[in-house]
Amino acid sequence: MNIKNRLRLDPLSRAAGSLRLPGSKSISNRALLLAALANGNTQLHGVLDSDDTRVMIESLQRLGVPVRQLGDDSVAIEGGLPFANTEADLFLANAGTAIRPLTAALAFIGGEYTLSGIPRMHERPIGDLVVALQQAGADVDYLGEAGYPPLRIGKGAISTQQPIRVKGSVSSQFLTALLMAAPIVTKQQQSDLLIVVEGELISQPYIQITLNLMQAFGVTVSHESWQRFTIPAGAFYQSPGNYYIEGDASSASYFLALGAIGGGPIKISGVGSSSAQGDLAFTETLQAMGAQLKINVDSIEVTGPKVAQGDRLKAFDTDFNLLPDAAMTAAILAIYADGPCTLRNIASWRVKETDRIHAMHTELQRLGAKVESGPDWLRVYPIAHDAWKTAEIETYDDHRMAMCFSLAAFGPVPLTILDPGCVSKTFPDYFTAFKRLVQP
Repeated sequence: MNIKNRLRLDPLSRAAGSLRLPGSKSISNRALLLAALANGNTQLHGVLDSDDTRVMIESLQRLGVPVRQLGDDSVAIEGGLPFANTEADLFLANAGTAIRPLTAALAFIGGEYTLSGIPRMHERPIGDLVVALQQAGADVDYLGEAGYPPLRIGKGAISTQQPIRVKGSVSSQFLTALLMAAPIVTKQQQSDLLIVVEGELISQPYIQITLNLMQAFGVTVSHESWQRFTIPAGAFYQSPGNYYIEGDASSASYFLALGAIGGGPIKISGVGSSSAQGDLAFTETLQAMGAQLKINVDSIEVTGPKVAQGDRLKAFDTDFNLLPDAAMTAAILAIYADGPCTLRNIASWRVKETDRIHAMHTELQRLGAKVESGPDWLRVYPIAHDAWKTAEIETYDDHRMAMCFSLAAFGPVPLTILDPGCVSKTFPDYFTAFKRLVQP
């Protein structure tokens, strides 16, 4: 067996044990960029080591930012503007948490830059962010199809005199990018910068992560009902010295789910009641499905039914707008439920690493599930014991597809996950951690 190509999982009966989560991808990439923009030297601790964070670090180094590795999960960054290199070609692979904020930051800084990625990145929309930047005076052009990377960035003239308007319905990362870049210009401007969200703002908890990080680096943003955000005149980033990155709540969802379907107890450390990550609301879904959770400041312990022995979780009908990544885990749990489960308001799945509604629909059917879906919803019916099918699961170069479908190994037949190595995007050691916790 070559784990880089395929991974066979024989039927599992139980899961129990403990683990410490790797650092949050969302927080790691935000913190890396803010440390580069901030005056002073910053030591970041708990930085996730993954494809996406390596892409961000390599891009900062190409811009002339001194980044030093201090240990397995710590880096030192000498921050401050201007960057040493005002010209650079940046390859961002498929890292949305890198290309979106770098686009805004470099557009506000001004220079001669190109930003590109793998073919799938060139299918992921960025038009709403580009429009907002152009309206603010930035010089940003498309090098391919309008609305999508690759991009060329030049030397624009950013103004804070008029509000910057951005749509919030496709990706919260567009707003995050503008917020993080704003202090680049407010440091020189004598007026506040107002960012206005047009329409519904999806994935609101991720904006809270952004605001928390900005505050840690010295910039406090006020907002009115998550629609109007004000960055004060003269605001600029200052290094906090040391910053500690908490565990990844999206990654936590797979191990919490393991405890819910494998009996447990499973204890995860690195996130808990003190976390600001919205995906921890997934604990409410698990409790509604019948799992028992003990949530501490920095850890969570979960126990639940043993689905391999015929126990069932409770069905749900839930709006997952605020936690789209953890919602994928819920879609897998649905096959162990006592009735059909409906996931609503998940349109953002369509523009992720792959079209996740289509991918989830297709691969769940391979397992034997009845599945229905629409533009922004998915309905999954539980799989009866005699309806399970041995299947090879396509992962679509999407780390979350691989991690989610590992949870389908509690059925009565083996399954094979194709290209399990795609988990390197956010959690290179996922399957090692998974195997330590499960039993045949």
